[in-house]
Amino acid sequence: QVQLVESGGGLVQPGGSLRLSCAASGSIYSINAMRWYRQAPGKQRDLVASITSAGSANYADFVKGRFTISRDSAKNTVYLYLQMNSLKPEDTAVYYCHAGIITGDVWGQGTQVTVSS
Repeated sequence: QVQLVESGGGLVQPGGSLRLSCAASGSIYSINAMRWYRQAPGKQRDLVASITSAGSANYADFVKGRFTISRDSAKNTVYLYLQMNSLKPEDTAVYYCHAGIITGDVWGQGTQVTVSS
């Protein structure tokens, strides 16, 4: 079993920055790629960025050049980050951490990001 816990969301003004974190615990040896998704009210859940266990990252076009995904690991925990710069009102959404594991998918509970003046 893998558990994901996100943190770091909040309210920020347009043009500001936020850093999201996701801590993965449990059977972390089974984790492959990790991803950030987001879902705005009334809209589908979209992939924002992904990163492989080797550190290769990919981004959705709507965040390229503004967001940076990274991952790190400690003894029993894998950490996933999303550095978000130059935030826009359209970035407002619930952001979810996702881990692909051997037996399927694991999701975090989500963290709200609101970009508003």
